[in-house]
Amino acid sequence: MMRRAIVPAAFALVLSACGPKAAPPPTPAEALALRPADAHLAGLYETSCHACHAVAGTGAPLVHDRAAWDGRYKRGEAVLLDHAIQGFNAMPAGGQCAACAPDDFKALIRFMAGREDPAK
Repeated sequence: MMRRAIVPAAFALVLSACGPKAAPPPTPAEALALRPADAHLAGLYETSCHACHAVAGTGAPLVHDRAAWDGRYKRGEAVLLDHAIQGFNAMPAGGQCAACAPDDFKALIRFMAGREDPAK
């Protein structure tokens, strides 16, 4: 009887180990160097998001740190967009980006969270 419970559990454990591994968070130097591929977004990122999201210790989730972004991202893109526009906790309203349109915020959030569309 005990064997019937152990075999499926062991099989599930082995299968879970075969899945894709989460990428390690970027080093501080890597975070400072990351930029969106799109020139327009890179300019917006450089003058706003970069100051907090590329510097460790600011309290903001670092760019491309999936572990730091996963819990936030599970709430949905609409919530993250609202937080970027309205402000949330230490995040200033508009993320200090007066030139950002809602679509810019969406693309910047996806970039920072490591979820940008690789086809673009």
